[in-house]
Amino acid sequence: MGTEKSRKLFDEAKKLLPGGVSSPVRAIKPYPFYTKRANGSKLTDIDGNEYIDYVMGYGPLLLGHNHPAIKEAVIKQLDDGWLYGTPTELEVSLANEIIKIYKSIDMVRFVSTGTEATMGALRAARGFTGKNKFIKIEGGFHGAHDAALVKAGSGATTLGTPDSAGVPKDFTKNTLQVPYNDIEAMTEAIEAYKDDVAAVIMEPVLGNIGPILPKKGYLNDVRAVTKENDVVLILDEVITGFRLAMGGAQEYYGITPDMTTLGKILGGGFHIGVIGGKREIMEKISPAGPVYQAGTFNGSPVSMTAGLAMIKTLKKEKVHGKVNSAGDSLRSELSDIITDIGLDYNVSGVGSMFKVFFGDMPSNYQEALKCDTAKFNVFFKKMLDDGIFLPPSQFETNFLSLAHSKDDIEKTLKAYQRNLK
Repeated sequence: MGTEKSRKLFDEAKKLLPGGVSSPVRAIKPYPFYTKRANGSKLTDIDGNEYIDYVMGYGPLLLGHNHPAIKEAVIKQLDDGWLYGTPTELEVSLANEIIKIYKSIDMVRFVSTGTEATMGALRAARGFTGKNKFIKIEGGFHGAHDAALVKAGSGATTLGTPDSAGVPKDFTKNTLQVPYNDIEAMTEAIEAYKDDVAAVIMEPVLGNIGPILPKKGYLNDVRAVTKENDVVLILDEVITGFRLAMGGAQEYYGITPDMTTLGKILGGGFHIGVIGGKREIMEKISPAGPVYQAGTFNGSPVSMTAGLAMIKTLKKEKVHGKVNSAGDSLRSELSDIITDIGLDYNVSGVGSMFKVFFGDMPSNYQEALKCDTAKFNVFFKKMLDDGIFLPPSQFETNFLSLAHSKDDIEKTLKAYQRNLK
């Protein structure tokens, strides 16, 4: 596959952008390909190469690229303008839809990104409880804001720098960490700091270090211990929201948090974040209460329009049954391939999320770090040469979409078989 145009463009980009990219995980070595267009399950780069895409914008594109329902709705909205600085009926309509679907949510605040959503949710939980500390899961990624950049997943893990330079120690002194799937550690942390723990924030499925799935009963145990100790439970469903089910992981696993953060899929590929939760917590957010949160692009008319079109399409096309079934089949086929080759690798995933771990099946962050990342990197490049675009990290989830055809999956499985050998 010729990629000379991408190579030349990266040479220029390195002079203009830190590391030549706008987000660390895109820094594929020796250089990334540059996308020119996308449609359905495919990306086409500036050199004319086509790839079957399992990155899907790192999760938002459950319907695939360039879906007509989203595009048509957004084009129609653009005729009426795309930024007002005033409230719109669209905000009320989308809020109503979310609250109907997510039974744990009484009110929402629309923001622009998942990072803003988690940052605002933690601030609201602290404002509501009057406490300072929060507990996060090792390897859990809640956006690139200071207090959450401690043993984070995604690019922080890939680059071997779980903490970030430029973050004063004082900013993370109230951030406690416990291993995933370890209810004893969670309980001990809450009890040790029970007078000052405002919240637990967690991805119900670790998405930026896996996916790594919760053990049976773990999420319910977390819900029980947080409720017993008056600790706000925040489920970060920026990845799992609207993916595992319409009602996200909380519907899929049957758990009711106090607060929820949403993003990615809800925007249909446009920027969006949502802080949602119980009324008594949400009413602490300004201007109703003393917890300040604001943003020029909060409730963006284009994002609200895309969100409404997304929900309508998910219902109309019964997307979750289709993509989750495809995910079950794909994971089963991948497991058979690994067994036939005789590798000690493992296939993880749930719904439309999947990953081959180059090592034992991990149940937490530390176990995931034992996977053979050097071999994964070789494998990733071989798959890319075969026209299969996977996330360029052992520590990122692969995503299926409604647009992936049987032919796409068959080609992908053959590539896995060929390159895993």
